[in-house]
Amino acid sequence: MSTTRTETQVVVIGAGQAGLAVAYYLRRFELAPGDDFIVYDRGPVTGGAWQHRWDALKLGSAHHVNDLPGMSELGLSFDTADRSLPARDIVAGYYRRYEDYFGLQVQRPVTVHSVSDRGADLIVEHSAGETATRIVVNASGTWGSPFVPYYPGMNDFAGRHVHTSTYRSADEFAGQSVVVVGGGTSAIGFLLELEGVADALTWATRRPVDFRDESELTIEGGVAAVAMQDAAARAGQALPSIVSGTGVPRTRRIAAGIERGVLTERPMFTRIEKDGVRWPDGSFTRADAIIWATGFRPELRHLAPLHLREKTGGLTVASGASWQDSRIFLAGYGPQASTIGANRAGRIIARQIMAQL
Repeated sequence: MSTTRTETQVVVIGAGQAGLAVAYYLRRFELAPGDDFIVYDRGPVTGGAWQHRWDALKLGSAHHVNDLPGMSELGLSFDTADRSLPARDIVAGYYRRYEDYFGLQVQRPVTVHSVSDRGADLIVEHSAGETATRIVVNASGTWGSPFVPYYPGMNDFAGRHVHTSTYRSADEFAGQSVVVVGGGTSAIGFLLELEGVADALTWATRRPVDFRDESELTIEGGVAAVAMQDAAARAGQALPSIVSGTGVPRTRRIAAGIERGVLTERPMFTRIEKDGVRWPDGSFTRADAIIWATGFRPELRHLAPLHLREKTGGLTVASGASWQDSRIFLAGYGPQASTIGANRAGRIIARQIMAQL
């Protein structure tokens, strides 16, 4: 690794929605991008985690994507975007224009390996060298930390294990028997895309799917999800899934899938065998592939030298700030996850940073 050393006041790790929102407000507070603060992003292009999404995912089939703060100045809004195009292309294009317009000078691809405490400074070691800084904003998201639960026999399976993070196209599963695991919108999207492509489809979930009689995520559902995430973050506990608070809106597309019998879940299998899965009642389903739409965990490995993790499994965070170290902020963590609350968090975190500088 290069020994190039730089110095700044604030390092932002990640240029997804949360990272860009923080960078926008830091600039609004008259900090100079590339000098007073530096944004590092490991992605080869703009778009955060969206650049890695699968081909068929459209904006209309995912949870609502909020506009970045100040995006209206560019005359852009995800509400009026072309929903016939892949979501990853739209988000990447909008974010590229956003970064250029506000001159955020995101440095990419730069992978952060660790953040350590060196007294007055925090040292961020990354693929381009190391950076000494007073404050770190971690906005690394979750895409780099996919979660797959363990089930007996997993390693004996002769077929493919595919996680949401590596799913690319339904065409890969043409003529195959596929088991989809997970109770959220990603699992539902895979099932609807695979219908008529895969030879056989089976849906397995740990708990009954909470279908809501609404066409999109409601304010009430969003508030409930944020409250659950906030309570866990303040207690230093492992974070619950977003869908456990929001449920799944029964859109027309989903309602039609339920009516056709495509979206009929069954309780989780008890074990995996060489050529399929075994259910609690002893019955067996052959499978060529198991798609794990089982979510992600916050990507925090690079913060391990700071010893922020609690015995209860999470980090203690309130209003985006670590209770263990006041120089560390976590944007997009807990109640700020996904697009719920990320923009507001950018402003709150930036204000706290300015109070320290």
